[in-house]
Amino acid sequence: MNGWAEGIQNAVQYIEDNLAGEIDVSEAAAKAYVSEFYFRRIFSVLYGMTVGEYIRNRRLTLAAQELVSADIKVIDVALKYGYDSPDSFARAFSKFHGASPSAAKDMGANLRFFAPLRIKLTLEGGSMLEYKIVKKAAFTVVGKSRSFNSDTSYSEIPKFWEEHFRSGDGKVICGMYGVCLDGDGKNFDYLIADNYDPHKEIPKNCITAAIPESEWAVFPCSLKSLQDVNTRIWSEWLPNCREYKLAGNYNIEMYTPPCDDPEKTYSEIWIPVVKI
Repeated sequence: MNGWAEGIQNAVQYIEDNLAGEIDVSEAAAKAYVSEFYFRRIFSVLYGMTVGEYIRNRRLTLAAQELVSADIKVIDVALKYGYDSPDSFARAFSKFHGASPSAAKDMGANLRFFAPLRIKLTLEGGSMLEYKIVKKAAFTVVGKSRSFNSDTSYSEIPKFWEEHFRSGDGKVICGMYGVCLDGDGKNFDYLIADNYDPHKEIPKNCITAAIPESEWAVFPCSLKSLQDVNTRIWSEWLPNCREYKLAGNYNIEMYTPPCDDPEKTYSEIWIPVVKI
């Protein structure tokens, strides 16, 4: 657990040390001992915000402090904290603080402070989280694919599913799987997919994706509890797992045909792992 906590704290400290410069999220991920793909997902689950949101909130906090305490031009603060123009900085600043940058320089302006993250070890767990380690042969899925940005994927992917079924495509691709495939760390491809049958034609506007042979940590859940189980995987199971670590940059949600009761709709979360 200490190694995990220290790794995440090192990643946060790297971000803090570079708020006034270039931040390479892949470098932050390396300090947390995971890929950028997983770092972005873990960060969002643990802290309830994306890496991009955290960086933006911290930069706008520091920008306000400088405007209040130093004789500095707004444009210089904007450039220091990564904004291309005073206008884009002013819009972001006003949205965050509820006041313009020029108003922030006046005595008595109400400003917001977003504190840096600090890891605190607390007594957690004590409740059951079922899982099993399963070795699966390579297999291929077929489905509809769309690229997503890690910063907005949590809200956009459910819309993708709604659109899929509303269009009638659910009759062609039933949606047995939700497959995340890493693109470049920040962007990834998400497939609404089924098992691929090589004896059938690939449906229009669909693609295939090969999933390599792997060991998987498989977590059973219901459709209703899926998000809660997902959070507990990253916040409880992974930090305390002594035998396995994350493997390939992909993961899968498996769904059975829905029941009337979401609590009885069986689902699974598959995380690729490798023995340490």
